[in-house]
Amino acid sequence: MAQLTPQEQQEVLRFIEAGKPLPDEYRFLLFADKNQVELLWSGKSNEVSNVVLPFQTIELVDEPRAEKPKKLQQSLFDLDERGRQLQGWTNKLIWGDNKLILSSLKNGPLREQIEAQGGLKLVYIDPPFDVGADFSMDIEIGEDTLTKKPNILEEIAYRDTWGRGVDSFISMLYERLLLIKDLLANNGSIFVHCDWRLNSSIRLILGEIFGIENFRNEIIWRKTNSPKFQSIGLGNQYDSILVYSKSSNTNFSKVFKPFDEKSLKPYSYEDEKGKFRLIEIEAQGVQRSPNRKQFEFKGRIAPYLYNIDQLNEWDRNGIIYESSGGRFSKKQYLDDLEGVLVSDLWTDDGVSPLQGSKPEVTGYPTQKPETLLERIIKLATNEGDLVADFFAGSGTTASVAEKLGRKWIATDLGKFAVHTIRKRMISVQRELKDSGKDFRAFEILNLGKYERQHYIGVNNDLRNVDKEKQREQKEKEFIALILGAYKAETSEGFRIFQGKRNGRLVAIGPINIPISRLFVEEVILEAREKRITKVDILGFEFEMGLFPNVLDEAKQKGIDISPKHIPAEVFDKRAIERNQVIFHDVAAIEVKPAIKKNLVSVELTDFSVFYSQDAISSVEENMKDKSNKVIVDKGQIVKISKDKDGIVTKETLTKSWTDWIDYWSVDYNFESKREIVRIQNEDTKEWEEIWTGDYIFENEWQSFRTKKDRSLELKSIEQELGSGRHKIAVKVVDIFGNDTMTIIEVNIEGKK
Repeated sequence: MAQLTPQEQQEVLRFIEAGKPLPDEYRFLLFADKNQVELLWSGKSNEVSNVVLPFQTIELVDEPRAEKPKKLQQSLFDLDERGRQLQGWTNKLIWGDNKLILSSLKNGPLREQIEAQGGLKLVYIDPPFDVGADFSMDIEIGEDTLTKKPNILEEIAYRDTWGRGVDSFISMLYERLLLIKDLLANNGSIFVHCDWRLNSSIRLILGEIFGIENFRNEIIWRKTNSPKFQSIGLGNQYDSILVYSKSSNTNFSKVFKPFDEKSLKPYSYEDEKGKFRLIEIEAQGVQRSPNRKQFEFKGRIAPYLYNIDQLNEWDRNGIIYESSGGRFSKKQYLDDLEGVLVSDLWTDDGVSPLQGSKPEVTGYPTQKPETLLERIIKLATNEGDLVADFFAGSGTTASVAEKLGRKWIATDLGKFAVHTIRKRMISVQRELKDSGKDFRAFEILNLGKYERQHYIGVNNDLRNVDKEKQREQKEKEFIALILGAYKAETSEGFRIFQGKRNGRLVAIGPINIPISRLFVEEVILEAREKRITKVDILGFEFEMGLFPNVLDEAKQKGIDISPKHIPAEVFDKRAIERNQVIFHDVAAIEVKPAIKKNLVSVELTDFSVFYSQDAISSVEENMKDKSNKVIVDKGQIVKISKDKDGIVTKETLTKSWTDWIDYWSVDYNFESKREIVRIQNEDTKEWEEIWTGDYIFENEWQSFRTKKDRSLELKSIEQELGSGRHKIAVKVVDIFGNDTMTIIEVNIEGKK
């Protein structure tokens, strides 16, 4: 810092006390020795999260469908007799806040696995830039469409960030980029997709984090062929992809763009027998001459144009014929004719804009074409490398990485996004399996109960006595938080009930484990003792197979129990203040097994949900004449229409319980795979493997709707099981992306 005179120091203090910005002359005096460019904004901090939370494995998908078993190549997997992956890298699909995910990857035990794969060779991110409807999804219900609103965590994390200005968005991205840099391999690179709104700001923070000397390219790609008219500017047709490497050791592979066949001209090729003209097919119906020597066209034609007066003969199959005479200014050997190397301007058909008719379209407004990611992944990685996308959206990066033989990590804050990616990756597995190609298993992870514990966690640096006091205080605050969000008042004098609302007692389950049968039995016991007949049980998770049996048992004892999910939004005060926290009733699944000797199939017979997204009265009041809207009200999807005279009509679109189901799957041998997490021992600092008490759902069979195929199978295929008792788990995912599971038991008699 430059030395200021006493007068200058007094002048600076007066500006600070008055809350006024310093004149430029003082800014430059204060930071005269600063020798590099730096981007400054309100709230900037170089502090990076060091939180380490264990990852819960909630599902493993290692076979797309079990009905047509095909042994995969041993080069990629180490498999058992059922085709299950026993070792090697398993791809990761992670649901949660990517700051906590990145911090846990960087500082936690999964880092060892990442580094064993050579580190992250490529990170591609496409962060949300706008307050637009990035997180709204159109869901098809019959011939109508319901707009699924974003979940509150998505809305607050990004829309509110933008509502507070660019500063807060840049701060959010800056911390995540710092974490990403640490995870990148030394020869890794990052591709950041951005548009005109934040291109310049993001480039500056990337330069600050990765170093200006590690800037590689600003790629311009054509995102649309038909830009929309702008009243105050030109139509926006292109976006940017900023490319930085972690070090100077990064080298990109040669990637060639396809030719524009319409502009191809004759080319020349020379071998030891003489000169020949090579002609790309430009017309149909030209007859083949039997007197000409023919050559099979084996490579792409290089874009060298020649002035040739007369074309030779060819046919529609790409056969090239001997030429006689003619002079050529250049020659190009067939084996060397690979194509045109890509530059930083991507306007060719090789990365054509995404069209609604393509099978890859998922409905996400910000979805990018697979051809774009294919080019990026081929440029920056080799087969077997590890690729990551921490704003995964619809899962394009993971999909392309899988098809190109790369390993991947994909994360997203939205549960619906994770569900969309799950379906997409299963579809990719099916495609690869049908074509006899290798594919990897993937697991769905989240931070789950550990993330909740983090929100109300105690300070481990305190003495044991102080930690216990802090824990008690945190538990009180937790109870008050849940009751406040549920709009319940506190109740005293009970062992298990903490509140009361609308004549019903409220019991709140533990934050870190699912509500168990034992917990419900304690609720029933105290309810009978105190002659309570109406009870709400609030929980983050519920033990699988708990309902509906336990509810029927309670009803027989005169107690009406209503189980409700505590949404993750309760941890955001703004969501509570806006009355945006909704406690949904727990959905219920009914299934029926069919047993033929040792073959078992499962039929889905009923699914009940109780969601609400909009209040009918509010929608009716705000609707314009000659308009309609599709809403969710108490477990029904309703289309409300208002005609030109203001007359309102309502039509229930959910004609059947199956309309609520988007996906369901079966694990025929549940409880065969324990959920193990690695937690650091506070004393030894060593990582220890601990069984959580839960089991991993192994997805062996599934049926789901796609944008093009809305059909849904309601009966699984038959699966051979050994003699004895078996637990079968069934998972249903509704059209909003919410999971519900149930467990049934079957008994297979042994051979007599």
